[in-house]
Amino acid sequence: MAKETKTKKSSPSADRDELAQVIADSLNKLYKDGQVAYFLDGEEETPTDLTDFISTGNTMLDIAISNRPNGGIAAGRITELTGLEASGKSLVGASLIATTQKRGGVAVLIDTENAVNDEFFTAVGVDMKKLVYVQHDTVEDIFDSIVNIIEKVRASAKKDKLVTIVVDSVAAASTKTEMAADFNKDGYATAKSIIISKAMRKITNLLGREKIALVFTNQLRLKMNAPAFSDPYTTSGGKAIGFHASTRIRLSQIGKLKDSAGNIIGITTKAVITKNRLGPPYREAEFNIYFNRGIDDYSSWLDVLKENGIVKQAGAWYSYNDEKFQGKEFPAFLEADQERKADLYDKICEALIMKYEKDFDPSAVNKEAAEDEDEVSPSKKQILNG
Repeated sequence: MAKETKTKKSSPSADRDELAQVIADSLNKLYKDGQVAYFLDGEEETPTDLTDFISTGNTMLDIAISNRPNGGIAAGRITELTGLEASGKSLVGASLIATTQKRGGVAVLIDTENAVNDEFFTAVGVDMKKLVYVQHDTVEDIFDSIVNIIEKVRASAKKDKLVTIVVDSVAAASTKTEMAADFNKDGYATAKSIIISKAMRKITNLLGREKIALVFTNQLRLKMNAPAFSDPYTTSGGKAIGFHASTRIRLSQIGKLKDSAGNIIGITTKAVITKNRLGPPYREAEFNIYFNRGIDDYSSWLDVLKENGIVKQAGAWYSYNDEKFQGKEFPAFLEADQERKADLYDKICEALIMKYEKDFDPSAVNKEAAEDEDEVSPSKKQILNG
C-alpha cells in the first residue's frame, strides 16, 4: 500500500494540462536563480504554503486570525497590530515572543520606545536570557536589521527554526533626516512613508520562503477632516505596511477589570481582524489582560462556550455534561481532564471556524451598501472603533 501511495505522489503532472506544464517548465528554465512557476495542487512545496502558526496567547484570537485549529499569526507573513494607546499591542507582541520561545524558536524585539519592563515580560512568559533585544531610533536601521536577520536565517544550518521579529513600534520610529534636523516645522514629513514603502517591497518576498514571522505594532492617529460615518483613524508611516501585511489586527480597550477593593488590575480588549489573507476578515475576539500576568485565555473560552450554548449557566454555576463548576473554577475544571479540554476546544472550533462553500443561499445574506475606503457604515464603524 505504501508503494502505491508513493507512486501517485511521484507523478503530479499526470492530471495537469499539457500546455500549462510546458509554460511552467519554460519559465523555470528562463529564471535560473530558482523556481518561479508552481502548481498549487498540493503536490509540491510552494511559497504560498503556510507551514507554521504562532499563538497570540488567546485561543479565540488565534482562531479569528487563521480560521483553523491551533492557529495564530502565520510564519513567513507580515502582521500589523494597530490600536490607540493602552489597547494591548505591546502585550500581544510580548505574548508572540513568549510562544515562539516556548516552541524552541528565536525571538527578536526591535524596540523604538525604550519601554521594555523586564518583570512584566517575565510574568508574561518571556525568557529574557534568550530574547534578542535590539534598540533602534530610525526606520532605516530597523529595516537594515530585519534584512540582516532574514539573510542570517537563510544562511544558517538551522533555517527551519521558528523566528519571530517584533517591531515595537513604527509610530515611535523616526528617520535619519528627521533626527539630524531641528524642531522647526519643515513641511510634509513624507520621508518616513517613502522609506517604509521601499523597504516593504524588498522584504515581503524574502520572508515568504522562511519560517519568520514579522510583526509591527503601530499606533492609530485621528484622520484630519474624516467624512461623517467613516473610519476616523489611520496609522503612522503611510500605507505600505497595511498593503503588504497579510493580517492587520485592530485592538481597542473596551473595559477595565477591578478587584474587590476597586483597584484597576487589568483591561478587556477587543480585537478586530481588519485585513486577513489567512482567513475571513472582520472576525472578532475579546479577551482580558491582567497587569500582573498578561492575557487570561480561559475566560475567553468560558464566554464563547456560554454564548454558543455548549456550557449552561444558572446563577453563579456553570454546567457541562452534568458536571457543575463556578467561573473561578473553570481553569482547574479544564486542566483536570485533558480529554474533556480537547473536546471543548473542538466544539469551540466548530462554532467559530467559517467553512468555505461553493454553493450558498444569497437570500440569507444581509446586504449593506457598497463602501469605498473612506465610506464605512455606522455598524462597521462601531466594530472598527471597538
